[in-house]
Amino acid sequence: MFKFLSFIFVFIFLFNASALADLNVDRLSLTDANKVEILLDKFAPLIREKREKNTLAYLTLDELYTTLTKSQKVFLKNFENLDANALSVKIPYLGIAAGSEELVIIKGQKIKVNGEFQTLPPQFLPKDVNQSYTKMMDAMQKDLGKRLYVESGYRSGAYQLYLFLASLKNHKYSILETAKFVALPGYSEHGCPQKQALDLVNEDGIDGQNDPRLFEVLPEYVWLTKNAKKFNFALSYPKNSTSGIAFEPWHWRYSRPR
Repeated sequence: MFKFLSFIFVFIFLFNASALADLNVDRLSLTDANKVEILLDKFAPLIREKREKNTLAYLTLDELYTTLTKSQKVFLKNFENLDANALSVKIPYLGIAAGSEELVIIKGQKIKVNGEFQTLPPQFLPKDVNQSYTKMMDAMQKDLGKRLYVESGYRSGAYQLYLFLASLKNHKYSILETAKFVALPGYSEHGCPQKQALDLVNEDGIDGQNDPRLFEVLPEYVWLTKNAKKFNFALSYPKNSTSGIAFEPWHWRYSRPR
């Protein structure tokens, strides 16, 4: 039994090492960076169609792979197989969200963008998470006269993979740097209904993602730090987190009461 388990461990290690070996995680080669952009161009019509139909959160891996050539599928698989813990990000593997979970849709959320109200894209949450979030916001509204909105809720593993690829350019095509800000598929709380994450934004469009300090000083954030636990929400990535993930004051996860 010990030999068998050792074999399995070595196989998994080599499998993940192989994925890393095929990609320069410090900074993708120019060739690989171009391959990423070609993939994103190929995905663009599908992403646009899913967004228009309010089904982007349900994007599946089959839908991503179906339009690709054999070599492009192999290239994309390298990203899908990346191990976050081999990238100095110490977060547990949570599993791939299939895109078939039972969810409720949140529509009609309005925030200010450049001084004008705009409607956020529809978001999806498990029913009990949405109920608890709504109660929490009603309590915040009563105390502060303000509330926060769901900028991003549930995401399938395929959508998380797409977001990771789309974020690489913002981090100079460094997989190591991107992984500090965007979770790899299977490691994101957005794709784990058991620990469902919400990215929150205030009415003025402040979400802190370009500068966490802007969200950290909001009275809404201060209120969350004192009251969120009453509604079974917790801050996932505080300052100086041992997870290796950057401080995300907007990112709160739901934990079901036992």
